[in-house]
Amino acid sequence: MFLSTLFLGLVLGGTYALLALGLSLQYGIARIMNLAYGEFMLLACFAVTMMFTSWGLGPLWGLLIVVPLGYALGWIIHTVMMRPLIKRSGGGGRLEVDTILATFGLLFVVQGLMLVTFGSDFTSYSYLNQGIGILGTTIAANRLIAFVVSLVIGFGLYAMLIRTRWGRALRAVSLAPDSAYLVGIDVGKLGRQGFALGGALAAAGGALVSMFQTFSATDGVVFTMKALIVVIMGGVGNILGALIAGLLLGLAETFVAAFIDPGLTMAATYTMFLAVLLWRPTGLFGKAGG
Repeated sequence: MFLSTLFLGLVLGGTYALLALGLSLQYGIARIMNLAYGEFMLLACFAVTMMFTSWGLGPLWGLLIVVPLGYALGWIIHTVMMRPLIKRSGGGGRLEVDTILATFGLLFVVQGLMLVTFGSDFTSYSYLNQGIGILGTTIAANRLIAFVVSLVIGFGLYAMLIRTRWGRALRAVSLAPDSAYLVGIDVGKLGRQGFALGGALAAAGGALVSMFQTFSATDGVVFTMKALIVVIMGGVGNILGALIAGLLLGLAETFVAAFIDPGLTMAATYTMFLAVLLWRPTGLFGKAGG
């Protein structure tokens, strides 16, 4: 019982971590708090489901399709919708307020389109539901695959941000956007790339979630809130912190549901969130005073 709960918690946490990475990039690099983030994840869920049920295309192949589309959609939204707000703000604090309001409206636009197109019923499909024995317990193959792929993408992105010149430039924009100009970094271009990369990660998370979880067109807000909680717990802009915080949140929710009461899952989530805000406002892995 303990091991199976542990594995399920890691699977859920890996998904949370992947979702949080995208939101962390969009906010940390582009300075845009995207409240419609969960809706774009759901678009990927529905797209991969349609590819599987209508065309017989497996979700891992669907992942390879929706990730570039998520990047392209993020790029378009930033160019068409966010860039005018960025120019109008002049780099001041007004940008956060404007983008929160803009993406809040975008949330309902995308949600409405999904409701019209896919309806309000819960959706799922059966893919690799057979169990695999690990350390004396059994876990569904689809969940195990989702966990492994999430970790590969998450830690691969972390390594890229640490080891490549492009990644270091993104981190410089995240940490000190005003100073990044002084060393020849195109902050506007990298901000747009960071937002688009966040869209790609939302699509990846949606594709993986669709493999083992039911979802509906109105679930986007829940996923956005979970991603936001993980971002704040891990420390805004801290990629490794978001990965670890996502795993911790998934484990906490799963153990509460298994050993205490499933109805207390959300209560446990927000209790952890409030505790971090009160005792560690910069996040579990954020720098004090930063």
